[in-house]
Amino acid sequence: MGVAKRTRKFAAVKRVISKRDDRLKANKAKAEALAKEKAQKKTVSGELVREAPQVPSHMFFQHNSALVPPYNVLVDTNFLSHTVQRKLSLLESMMDCLYAKCNPIITSCVMAELEKLGPKYRLALRVARDERWQRIQCDHKGTYADDCIVDRVTQNRIYIVGTNDRQLKIRLRKIPGVPILSVARGKYVIERLPGAPDS
Repeated sequence: MGVAKRTRKFAAVKRVISKRDDRLKANKAKAEALAKEKAQKKTVSGELVREAPQVPSHMFFQHNSALVPPYNVLVDTNFLSHTVQRKLSLLESMMDCLYAKCNPIITSCVMAELEKLGPKYRLALRVARDERWQRIQCDHKGTYADDCIVDRVTQNRIYIVGTNDRQLKIRLRKIPGVPILSVARGKYVIERLPGAPDS
């Protein structure tokens, strides 16, 4: 004799409410909170309020009128190491590229990064410790120079940034009016500086 097949009756199967169902109290509370936030963002006339970053007054489209000689050049860690590798003089090479007087500026984050990198970067550290360069003390926590440079340039667009870091260049290109100085082909090359000679 064969075994009888046991099938579940359709009505006996338990139905479970999904977590995203509108009937649950938590989902109702979230929907109400989102509706309140949207209502607060609207003005009296019913238009949405959008927050746009304040553009500096010296910016005219992509042209930054605050960049005038003597140029202030924020120097990154790998820019110094590439300068030492190519045996370039920091100040003279900058002046040859920009055709103007330059002030290399080194932040405390860059100094900390060079000190952390050890004996391989001792020549770059010696170049950075030169008394002729201007120093800026950072007031934030940590020693990550890329974030420090991006924040400083976003707040005050009076700097040219010297870097060979690809990721930092990508971040800086999103900020209008910030030229990038880098080491290429045994010399310094500037990009995005209005009126600069093509090099």
